[in-house]
Amino acid sequence: MSPAQVAAALDAALVVDNSPFLKALVQQIRANDPYGTYRNWADELLLKPYVMPKKQRREIPVEGEVDPLTIGRILGFYRAIAARIEEETGQLSQVVVDLSHEGFGWALIFSGRLILVSKTLRDAQRFGFDTLEKLNAEGEKLVQRGVELAQKYPEVCDI
Repeated sequence: MSPAQVAAALDAALVVDNSPFLKALVQQIRANDPYGTYRNWADELLLKPYVMPKKQRREIPVEGEVDPLTIGRILGFYRAIAARIEEETGQLSQVVVDLSHEGFGWALIFSGRLILVSKTLRDAQRFGFDTLEKLNAEGEKLVQRGVELAQKYPEVCDI
């Protein structure tokens, strides 16, 4: 490894170590690993499929079916958000992702009868983020929105 690669790996490790959302995402990835393949993998390596430059995402064709691995990444992302909302509020949160075979759909995170997060998904085949920091920022933004709603309407979450 070159010195630049070592520095980049250390920076990525620091980002993950200082981010509750990225830790929750790593936890979701490992929880959905039935054979323990990822048990000894570094957190940064597990998050690598979520990070791809915009140019690389544009090269992914949107004509075909959504790859099952991509669907798994999308589910993991929203499950990590739900886990963080649960951690912050104590309210049980559930995730529903509905994707058409063309890559269009939505993701919902709800608690009781309250929808905490609602996101429209387009071109799901290209799901990813430019950097680890952008992945973290988007996840934390959605977590905070969900937490604010759950705290504002706790009586609806309890139903």
